[in-house]
Amino acid sequence: MTKQNKAYLLAGTAVFMWSTVGTAFKLTLSSLHPVIMLLYASLVSIIVLFTILLIQGKLSLLLQVSRKDLLRSALNALLNPLLFYVVLFFSYDMLLTQEAMVINFTWPLPLTLLSILILKQNISLKSVLAILISFLGIVVIATKGDILALHFENPAGVLLALSSTIIWSFFWIVNIRDKRDEVIKLFLNFSFGSIYVLLVAVFFKLPFTLSFNALLGIGYIGIFEMGVAYVLWLKGLQLSETTAKVSNLLFIAPFFSLIFINIFVGERILWSTLAGLAFVVTGIIMQRHIK
Repeated sequence: MTKQNKAYLLAGTAVFMWSTVGTAFKLTLSSLHPVIMLLYASLVSIIVLFTILLIQGKLSLLLQVSRKDLLRSALNALLNPLLFYVVLFFSYDMLLTQEAMVINFTWPLPLTLLSILILKQNISLKSVLAILISFLGIVVIATKGDILALHFENPAGVLLALSSTIIWSFFWIVNIRDKRDEVIKLFLNFSFGSIYVLLVAVFFKLPFTLSFNALLGIGYIGIFEMGVAYVLWLKGLQLSETTAKVSNLLFIAPFFSLIFINIFVGERILWSTLAGLAFVVTGIIMQRHIK
């Protein structure tokens, strides 16, 4: 197998895993509060990431982490996992799974806008058009196709889903400037994040009880969404000749997600979701290929 084919295999596996987590979110949220779900999934993620560091022979790097780096991780953990996942999980709890999933997929758009504001990058008129096309897709989804009436069935859920993309984009910009090992950063983020989430759960006196189905759900989310998939994706990027070759695989994820949502959650896929997804993907593709 060539190096590039290995990159496709690893990145494709990660994309496939990510395409299933929307379904896992919704099914697990049926029996768990979003904050409690995040707490247990984060704890599972810590175990998974520690095991990965052990296998990779990187545990010694943890002993080399400076106080400055610990402080950076502690601050970053406020964004991800705490704020990002709490907002994301609440949006999945309030919206149809398919709606939350597609809106969350638009994160490259706020990333572009934040890059302009924070990194002082320039933006072309074509890029503005691409963003507007994707935004139209969000409106189609949020209004269930009734865009002329502009009646939002669940504006709070849509706002939360959009907010999660902004939080993630801001975290991505902050994280890209941090040159430490990615798995180390992820392990420390979830370690600090678990403490924060636990404090939130205790403060609001949330129940910590778990059913067997909820245990399966948080195990799946912690292992794949917050652990293995991310590491596979990073390895795929490292092996690929260019980032674009494997990044384009991400466009497959929402279509696989809709299939899983229909089969396992039992949601009928709305025409407005498909139309909105078409606009969103078109806008993101335009954004990526505009020079």
